[in-house]
Amino acid sequence: MLGQMMTKPLLISNLIAHAEKNHGGAEIVSVNTGGGVEETNWREVGRNSRRLASALTGLGLGPQARCGTIAWNNRRHLEIYFGTSGGGFVCHTINPRLFPEQLVYILNHAEDKVLFIDKTFVPLIAGIRDQLEHLEHLVLMEGADDEAAKALPGLKFYDDLIAEGDPEYDWPEMDELTASSLCYTSGTTGNPKGVLYSHRSTVLHSFGINIADSVGIKARDVVLPVVPMFHVNAWGSPYACAMVGARMVMPGPGLDGASLVSLIDTYKVTMALGVPTIWLGLLGEAKKVGSELSSLQSTVVGGSACPPSMIETFRERYGVDTVHAWGMTEMSPVGTINKPLAKHGALPEAEQHRLRENQGRPVFGVELEILDDDGKPMPHDGKAQGDLVTRGHWILDSYFRSTREETLTDGWFDTGDVATMDEDGYITIKDRSKDIIKSGGEWISSVELENIAIAHPKLADAAVIGARHEKWDERPVLVAVKAEGEDPAEDEVLAIFEGKIAKWQIPDRVVFTDVLPRNATGKVLKRNLREEFGDVLMK
Repeated sequence: MLGQMMTKPLLISNLIAHAEKNHGGAEIVSVNTGGGVEETNWREVGRNSRRLASALTGLGLGPQARCGTIAWNNRRHLEIYFGTSGGGFVCHTINPRLFPEQLVYILNHAEDKVLFIDKTFVPLIAGIRDQLEHLEHLVLMEGADDEAAKALPGLKFYDDLIAEGDPEYDWPEMDELTASSLCYTSGTTGNPKGVLYSHRSTVLHSFGINIADSVGIKARDVVLPVVPMFHVNAWGSPYACAMVGARMVMPGPGLDGASLVSLIDTYKVTMALGVPTIWLGLLGEAKKVGSELSSLQSTVVGGSACPPSMIETFRERYGVDTVHAWGMTEMSPVGTINKPLAKHGALPEAEQHRLRENQGRPVFGVELEILDDDGKPMPHDGKAQGDLVTRGHWILDSYFRSTREETLTDGWFDTGDVATMDEDGYITIKDRSKDIIKSGGEWISSVELENIAIAHPKLADAAVIGARHEKWDERPVLVAVKAEGEDPAEDEVLAIFEGKIAKWQIPDRVVFTDVLPRNATGKVLKRNLREEFGDVLMK
């Protein structure tokens, strides 16, 4: 016997329709790419999203046509998120920090018919325009601009385009399994791979974000998504904010510490989401100008491990709860959130703080397991470490234009991370499987060493690699960037590890460099560091 309840498809258009109707007056602050700040609200974002969907339909686009975006976090980009997917098209967010050759590959592989760009990227697109095989419409996310039109013949203008659309456009009904959006991995090796999300997976992911034991966005929040909208859909925050009608502050292209501190203090931001490197700049600027960040209640940190020293600074200096999160493009991206259990309230305060340093436990909708080299589950004792695999309601089944058999193993997706898991499901990412250091048959976590090193007051940045060694096969080497005005000696840096880890895990050397190489999503390119410093112990 089937249940006797209504059945409605889970669609992204439902999210914006809800925000427009029930939270229409909730403010959206947008820093414009061309300068200045504008204030709008969910009602206007909803109406403009409808106009856009109507206008795109008028261009003759077929169902599921891919609509690319190369843009910052702003009001127009938010409207494109909902207008494209809601109209039955696919919103394809593209990372402008990729190499031009990768951008060409991605745009052609996705067969994008439309490309929306911010003015910042006019020169970039002008340089590759003749290589884009499927592009039919190029849209500048501004009003009319003669200079841009001269650089890109045939250019359309966003404001003119949506003026042709119907603000009362009726969102079409469609199967909830219909594709809604597309993101490509950063492609550190080989070509980037596409992850094609569905309406269903996106809406369920939004529920997963908004439960209290997850990110827990609320209608009374003012949310600052510093994580770019071209990076895994800003971790799903635009959809989650629409679901609850939260106010948003869109930071535009200025992601430096000074700009972010100003936005937080001016618009009373309560929650901000971003990667650790961004928060280093924010904390440095707040200290410099004497800001108390008084409105800020929580920061959600992902993308790479958050150094314990940063969590402590946010907590002790500013009273801000730093929530560790973990996930990846293939997971929409949220997999785990570090929120405490009831039993943890009885622990000494120092132990409670230490618990907040791991990546947390899976939210409902995500299953995790750790496997040994033979693919067998390992003990959940917080000590055994193995390959982390996942499956769930918003985990990819196969890469775009690939097959399930090529993507999954026994129904599980291999994350490429090595982790431990305790009896409560809390995971600690020890390393990427290709980055973990094996010294004399024992494993050493580069992440753990980096978290200690970055707390050194005379270092601005740090990474640890496994360098070749005649006796032990590999030994850890710390690659460090000196803080401005500082000149620490090697022994002075290594002293920070004493008493924090076993002596045999302490790096053998410290080598200094001007800057750490990073990929398009901000992750350190350890492959490059190994090429440069991998033989430093063999000399």
